[in-house]
Amino acid sequence: MNLSLRTFFTFIALPAFFFLIHPKEIQAVEIKIHVSASGNNQNPGTKELPVASLNRAIDQLRKLKASEKRTGPLQIIISDGEYFMQEPLVLGPEDSGTTESPLVFKTEENASPVIYGGTKLQPFEKVSQTLWRIKIPEVAQYGWNFEQLYVNGKRAVRAKSPNSGFFFLKDVSEKTVIPLNEYYSKLAVQNMKLNPDGAGILKNFTQDDFENAVITFYHKWDNSRRKISGFDCDSLSLVVIGEGMRQWNKYDNKTRYTIENYQAALDTCGEWFLDRSGYLFYIPRPGETIENTVATAPVSGQFIILKGNDETGEKVKNIRFEGLSFQVSAYKMPANGNEPAQAAFPVEASVMADFAENISFVDCEISNTGNNAIWFRNACTNCRIEHCYFHDLGAGGVKIGNYVQPDKPENLTQNIVIDNNIIRSGGFVFPCAVGVTLFNTSDNQIIHNEIADFRYSGVSVGWVWGYTYSPSKRNKIEFNHIHHLGWGELCDMGGVYCLGGSEGTTVNNNVIHHVYSFDYGGWGLYTDEGSTGIVMENNLVYNCKNSGFHQHYGKENIIRNNILANNMKAQLQATRIEDHLSFTFSNNIIWFNIGDLLTSNWNKINLQTDKNCYWDPRNKNIQFKNQSFAEWQKAGKDVHSIIADPGFVNPSAFDFRIKNKSVARKIGFREFDYSQAGVYGSEEWKKLAAFDPEIVKQFEKAILRNENRK
Repeated sequence: MNLSLRTFFTFIALPAFFFLIHPKEIQAVEIKIHVSASGNNQNPGTKELPVASLNRAIDQLRKLKASEKRTGPLQIIISDGEYFMQEPLVLGPEDSGTTESPLVFKTEENASPVIYGGTKLQPFEKVSQTLWRIKIPEVAQYGWNFEQLYVNGKRAVRAKSPNSGFFFLKDVSEKTVIPLNEYYSKLAVQNMKLNPDGAGILKNFTQDDFENAVITFYHKWDNSRRKISGFDCDSLSLVVIGEGMRQWNKYDNKTRYTIENYQAALDTCGEWFLDRSGYLFYIPRPGETIENTVATAPVSGQFIILKGNDETGEKVKNIRFEGLSFQVSAYKMPANGNEPAQAAFPVEASVMADFAENISFVDCEISNTGNNAIWFRNACTNCRIEHCYFHDLGAGGVKIGNYVQPDKPENLTQNIVIDNNIIRSGGFVFPCAVGVTLFNTSDNQIIHNEIADFRYSGVSVGWVWGYTYSPSKRNKIEFNHIHHLGWGELCDMGGVYCLGGSEGTTVNNNVIHHVYSFDYGGWGLYTDEGSTGIVMENNLVYNCKNSGFHQHYGKENIIRNNILANNMKAQLQATRIEDHLSFTFSNNIIWFNIGDLLTSNWNKINLQTDKNCYWDPRNKNIQFKNQSFAEWQKAGKDVHSIIADPGFVNPSAFDFRIKNKSVARKIGFREFDYSQAGVYGSEEWKKLAAFDPEIVKQFEKAILRNENRK
């Protein structure tokens, strides 16, 4: 009995004794650093004595973490107000939280702080009723130069010509200076013959204009940016210098261009020009007054850099950003310009992450950028973007993975979730950028997003051309609302665009519409070069320029149970004829009263197609290229398919609910609720996602202008 009691009291005494000699090992101590716009960076960061910047807050946090072992929550709390960053917040492995206690950057309760990567300029002064200016001494004295400007939170247009549409090249020749390979040269001189409208502008250029102006070329799916190296008035020839033209995408007489950053182009509302003398000139928009107008110029290209150790593999981990608004970041063109780059693949983002794990952005905003919003690039895993609003972007929204395949499998970026976000209005510096781009990356989820108003594709998946190995597998592109893309500026785009082997990837339950290219290639669902093993199911696709679905070439894809309706040129398209099974096409409803049913080589490729419903209210005798339906079926295609009216409720108003249930049953079509695509949550959030009718009108004007061009 005595032994048992002694043993009992010994055991209950041990934890207390351990606590007395090792309090720091088990005590959960909460660390909070407070940030205030009225704070002071000499303060300790308490609620009563806050610091003034995020960079100072992280310095204080590092000191506290180093002073003793802390196991409790780590919080940096930002109060209301405006904050101006001259350099990005850089976080490394030493700043990591833990799974149980992540490092959280959050707003004070009921606060809405805004963090700017730029600076507010002095008030405008009036030059005339239609022209304002600001004197910026740093421009003349220190050579400060910026290429974007935001007025009252809205992107202003750097003075350019033409104000809408494009000039066209007449002819192009090239001379190689330094060869590189069979596809293009390292350095070349391009001599471009101009039409009189574009040449007339250059005839009036000053020497300063030639030194400062930037010419942007739009060719197929790319854009290139150059300084002007020479101009001959007699031959109307423009000379630019850079890398040689790509063999697969040369400049030609369909290449369009604009010219920006010369003072004579300052001729319409919302345009601006920065003179090297130090004056910023601006033509106000209707409703703007000197008193109610504030201009902000970008300084930093990044808000946040999350950077683990690429040599040791140590990652920056367990960091969460919540409720923060980041606005105004810079992009500056290199001195030698920008070479063509599909999806603007090398262009960085305002938030860069490499060797990062368990990083979250929740309820955040990124806007007014010169580049992309967020890029989870190298060796990023288990990260998340949720309920964020990315808009007014110089390039694209979110990029995942690197365009270079990793040298080690463990360095592949994977398991990134992009859920319930509004990713809208981009490509203003790089029209070839994409809403969401997945390079070499696997097992990601792009779900329930609003993706709209970009000049190229909505979602791009994969980064391998042809049938060589691709690490891009099992990506989910589901329940997204993807629309109003292209604007007639580039070609060869898709609402969802796929490249290379992508086994296990699903493109399901999306609503895709109004994809309009300049020339060829405005598609809804697009499996491009080598796309393999992709399932596209339960998608609603309508009002795209070239067709609802197009496969350039690929293998063993499944296109099933989709509604493809009223696409302008045709409904279905396939291009390359290959020996293997290209894809299976079944249980789909194809409805159209404009354009053709099939185009290119749909009738020649190796495909399995059956149990589909086709309907054209203009003509019940639908032609399958040069064959009747009976002849098409006799050839073994669509043997159990039907020509019948699915009875959509109101297709002219884009209401594709099915009234004729018997048609659906006959082809085994499973009805799906396409209203579930897009964002979810509060009515306020859904209202924010609703597309501006004025932008719809502008989009329709762009289509009309392109359709009516000579």
